[in-house]
Amino acid sequence: QVQLMESGGGLVQPGGSLRLSCTASGNIFRVNTVGWYRQAPGTQRDLVATITRDGSTDYADSVKSRFTISRDDTKNMAYLQMNGLKPEDAAVYYCNANVGVGGHLYYAGRDLDVWGQGTLVTVSS
Repeated sequence: QVQLMESGGGLVQPGGSLRLSCTASGNIFRVNTVGWYRQAPGTQRDLVATITRDGSTDYADSVKSRFTISRDDTKNMAYLQMNGLKPEDAAVYYCNANVGVGGHLYYAGRDLDVWGQGTLVTVSS
């Protein structure tokens, strides 16, 4: 009923920048909190950043001052601007969102926790 799709990953040199996008589609009344997570091979999936519906943000200590999360609710999209990338930032990045199910001006009375399929970020010279 609700899908998330990430885009924007790729290969970047250390010190470079990438902007990830997350697009929500389907039966959406509203998008609540959105989070970006990442998972490197052999490790657990870790929280990178979150943004609430009112725009409050939170970041993992490892990315503070380098990454910026934002959202555009008119497009049901969220973004992760990543600057000053380091080799240790390389991972599959996943978008997660809590979504109120329904449609335009219609709330079905339930929320879903939805994940995207991930986008690969490689940081290497």
